[in-house]
This record gives sequence, C-alpha cells and structure tokens, in this order.
Amino acid sequence: MPAPVRLSVRGSLVRGPQRAEIYLSSEDMAAAVGLSPARLARLVQLGLIESTDAGGRRFTAAAAARLRRMLRLQRDLGVNLDSAAIIVDLVERLEELERELTRHRGR
Repeated sequence: MPAPVRLSVRGSLVRGPQRAEIYLSSEDMAAAVGLSPARLARLVQLGLIESTDAGGRRFTAAAAARLRRMLRLQRDLGVNLDSAAIIVDLVERLEELERELTRHRGR
C-alpha cells in the first residue's frame, strides 16, 4: 500500500478573499503523477514543470494537475512532453480568456 500523500497548506491573499494553496514535496509529487523522483527532477531541469523553490523540492497542486494533463496527452495522443507543455499552456490561456469573457459579459 502506498504511503499517504502529505500536503501542506499556506494561506495567502489574492485579490480579496483568502485562498489556501496546497504544496507537495518532490516525493509526493512524483507519487501523485506516477513518475519516479528522478524523472520528475529531469522534467524540472528541462523547464517542463515548475517548482516553488530553486531546488525542485516543492510543488503546487496546480503543478501536479498540469503535469498529469501533460502525461495524459503524451500517453493518449503520443505527443512528446515539450509539445504537451505547449498544448497545456494554450488550453490554460484559452480557459483564462473564457473566464474573462464571462466576467465581462456579466457586467
């Protein structure tokens, strides 16, 4: 049975209401996305995934979700991780623009 993932929570103010961010250690991140810690470290080194510290030992839950998306694109569509990162960037930007449009229409 795999060890439970330990999460740390930090509160921060982001444009008004308080928002809690969830952080994962590199070991927990690797387990959460199904990679070895060495492979995760290599992806950080290549700049395909960002850590919150300079040593690549701490990640946000959002980074884990992003990496899972990239790995799913690689597995399901056969794209390399560089291409998957570009696709995820574009989809995230599109989602952001759609949210802005929805807010603008709601005024």
